[in-house]
Amino acid sequence: MPDEHPEGPDPERPTSPGTGGERSELEQLRARVAALEASRAARPSHHRWRAFFSALLIVLSCVLAPLAAVAAWTADEVDDTDRYVATVAPLASDPAVQAAAANRVTDAVMSHIDLPTLLEGAAPENRPLLEKALGKLGGTLENAVRSFVRDKAQDVIASDVFRRIWIDANRQIHTALDKALTGGGGAVKINNQSVTVDLAPVVERVKQRLVDEGMTVAARIPQVHTDFTVLRSDKLGKMKTYLRVLRIAGFWLPVLVVLLVVAGVLLSVHRRRVLVAAVLAVAVAMLILGLALTVFREVYLNALPDTVSQPAAGAIYDTLTRYLRTSVRRVVALAVVIALAAWLTGPGRRAGFVREAWRSGLRAVRGAADHVGFRTGPVGPFVHRFRTWITWILVAAAVLTYLLWSYPTGWIVLVIALVLLFAMAVVEFLDERTPPSASASSGPARRPGPEPGTPQAAG
Repeated sequence: MPDEHPEGPDPERPTSPGTGGERSELEQLRARVAALEASRAARPSHHRWRAFFSALLIVLSCVLAPLAAVAAWTADEVDDTDRYVATVAPLASDPAVQAAAANRVTDAVMSHIDLPTLLEGAAPENRPLLEKALGKLGGTLENAVRSFVRDKAQDVIASDVFRRIWIDANRQIHTALDKALTGGGGAVKINNQSVTVDLAPVVERVKQRLVDEGMTVAARIPQVHTDFTVLRSDKLGKMKTYLRVLRIAGFWLPVLVVLLVVAGVLLSVHRRRVLVAAVLAVAVAMLILGLALTVFREVYLNALPDTVSQPAAGAIYDTLTRYLRTSVRRVVALAVVIALAAWLTGPGRRAGFVREAWRSGLRAVRGAADHVGFRTGPVGPFVHRFRTWITWILVAAAVLTYLLWSYPTGWIVLVIALVLLFAMAVVEFLDERTPPSASASSGPARRPGPEPGTPQAAG
């Protein structure tokens, strides 16, 4: 029997998608979707501006970071006498510098010795000793005398006498801020675009050695001022002005770089990710500075005249820039440590895996300690209760140690980071939720549940 109402739309049946309540709920969902789409459309514009200014501040900090390192290095060399003396003291023992200084002293002494009247001018009782000394050297009279004088000059320069003269002279020079990087009067001076050190005290010592060896004619040599070139540049006058400006900015430029990085990170949306990128970018900028120092060394040595000893000039350049290179390594090490700390404390999957491996290892150590009867006593609950405070105190102590350390190196930064990591491991190891006495007296552990007499949810 055929159906009285075949399948198909009933003209009298309503075609609405649902009842009035369902329509109201659907309209609410549509309104929420529209609001979310509107907010999503407005958010990128706001985020783009924040990202732009954040990137601008970080780029500016990367540009200023090398200048800040150079400024801090210049200020330290100018304002800290002990720092400057510690910088130049190794030059007195450098073989290349000693050889160059011996050549300068030998030339100065030989220019005041009259070879034809050398033997006639010697006292009769000293002539046999002088003839014997010169005869051992062989060759012509001039070569023999030059070799004799050079031997005595090398003896003086290789002794502690030259080192004391070198250190005392540089310490006195520093009181007037007349050094190789700024020029000035006194023992350090600028002549023909060169910064030179007067070796007159060394010449006097060599003259005394020559007299003691029988060359009494050396006593009649007047006071000789011979200059030892420490720094030479055709643009030394402009360099002097630039370094003076950097000296003034030596304190504020590093502070400005730090503030720019902090402001860029706080202004960004993804702060942890931007922090990692910012510190690594600063590290790259400092590495570029280190590379520039190496390239400039070759350019500087190639521009020196032939009369300047290349090995001595290279040794002086390396010594004067030693602490600047140390600053480069220190900043790079600090940036890597901060980047690793920010990454490991982030929500990333790999970072979470590393943290879980760390906790698993400490739990295994703690389990082994419990197995042999180790108990933390009241220390464990105390550490658990104030763990956040303890963590921040340890971090603050590490930062304070770095700030108060006089001229920390890259290795010092790594040691401070490792000590902090060890302290955090100890805190993790001692962390205990309940005291052992309470857990032992409470009997077997029971599942947490509501207190007796409290209503429980059905189901």
